[in-house]
Amino acid sequence: MENRRILLVEDDESLGYLLSEYLKMKDFQVKWVKNGKDALKIVEQDFFDLMVLDVMMPEMDGFTLAKELHKDFPETPFIFLTSRSLKIDVLKGFSLGAVDYLKKPIDEEELVVRLNTLLHTLTRTNENKGDDLLKEYILGDYVFNIENQEVIYKDGEAHKLTLRESKLLQLLVSKQNELCTHKEILHSLWGQNDFFAKKSLNVFISHLRKYLGNDPSINIENLHNQGFIFKIES
Repeated sequence: MENRRILLVEDDESLGYLLSEYLKMKDFQVKWVKNGKDALKIVEQDFFDLMVLDVMMPEMDGFTLAKELHKDFPETPFIFLTSRSLKIDVLKGFSLGAVDYLKKPIDEEELVVRLNTLLHTLTRTNENKGDDLLKEYILGDYVFNIENQEVIYKDGEAHKLTLRESKLLQLLVSKQNELCTHKEILHSLWGQNDFFAKKSLNVFISHLRKYLGNDPSINIENLHNQGFIFKIES
């Protein structure tokens, strides 16, 4: 499946290199990172169609990483790679939301077939679920394209959004002229409502204001200690 974006999290240098290069040969776009902490950072900045997670890693194992990823990005599917073959580990992987579980040693051709099958199935499912969903919003002088995660100004200038920026903007504009509370936003997009998540939310709001700054009629109003209201002045 051409140009699908894969995040590979594998700490083994040889296997990680082999898999990333083989998948690129098969027309996947692959980002390979070697630990869970780097994976958490990169998913904040980029979108992936599917994530491939090694289970046995230092610092943060694949199960712990999956919990964190699934909490913040529940719509992004993931599979596990592992040398552990105990039934309890396989069941744990699926209980965390994995869509597949591959045991090492990995056959590269089998991996590609599995990925293509999964992505094809997931794409068809999402298309069926999303037939009636709005794909674009007209926001003053901007078009917000949800599918491409970008806001496009009338002169053609486009800003690519991260997944969380896109989800935040979608939430705000879906309730235009209504209050989106801190609690609602943080629980929906961060899975928690604490001081650090609120600080992070303020940074994301600043990003959106910057991206939409060419149209003075657009305003993301801050209601102190309550939340935000997305407004477009007529």
